[in-house]
Amino acid sequence: MKNWRKWEDVKKELLSDPKVKKEYDRLGPEFTVISQLIELRTKRKLTQKELADKLGTKQSAIARLESGRGNPTLEFLQKTARALNKKLIIGFE
Repeated sequence: MKNWRKWEDVKKELLSDPKVKKEYDRLGPEFTVISQLIELRTKRKLTQKELADKLGTKQSAIARLESGRGNPTLEFLQKTARALNKKLIIGFE
């Protein structure tokens, strides 16, 4: 039988390494946007293809975006927000 660990414990251990923490922090905003996009799309019961059709793009573009392999423009993100009946908010802290 495997010894399962809680994700929170694994994450804490990984982030104790300064190099990992630095990269995690660098990628944080990107993963936040991706997570929010996936959550909004699934709450609206839309497939990637259905969202792509609303945007006039291909399903593969949505898949790239959701996997973190895409580099969307602000225009694309704004269009995506409108398709999901949301407002895109970007700012600096």
